[in-house]
Amino acid sequence: MAINASLAQWLFGVAHAHPLLDAAIVFFAKYFSYLLVLIAIGFLLAERNRRQRLFFLLETLLALLLSRGLLTEGIRFFYHAPRPFEVLSLSPLVQDPLPGTSFPSGHAAFYFALATVFLLHNRKWGLWFFSFALVNGIARIASGIHWPVDILGGAAVGIGSALVVRFMLRRTSRALRIQTAPTPPPRETPPAETGAGAA
Repeated sequence: MAINASLAQWLFGVAHAHPLLDAAIVFFAKYFSYLLVLIAIGFLLAERNRRQRLFFLLETLLALLLSRGLLTEGIRFFYHAPRPFEVLSLSPLVQDPLPGTSFPSGHAAFYFALATVFLLHNRKWGLWFFSFALVNGIARIASGIHWPVDILGGAAVGIGSALVVRFMLRRTSRALRIQTAPTPPPRETPPAETGAGAA
């Protein structure tokens, strides 16, 4: 786990370098998540198809409940993982995180589950949410409250939970004729020129 600790220390090295940089890290680690929830709610309310909107809401709630409420807390109950500021005697930028609950990251589990649900409904917005979740995870490492492996573990929990929920709801999706993220059509290759027109 030397790489895990080295990467955490390297990212935390940017903290306390400048007040503006610290403010940016705190924003993306703590407050940016609230903005993502508001964006998700706005996207949901913008869906005009009532059945699509209700299914989207159901799938989102179940994925978040499974990832953040059940699996993350279940793992933490059986596995005690101290946070970086506990092990390395650091001064974290984000205050009052619960000690001993580092793995997996609850934020990563929550937002990667959300991103996966979005990806299954709208590929463009899903990719944006994956980017947002990654930025949040990096900021939480830089703030001294998570190890890189915590973010990877949380991402695995979140993505896996969303896929399990989609598998469980696949019959409901077909019954309601729910549209999922479209797959780009394959590119057509022009026919090769023959005869006198060929070079």
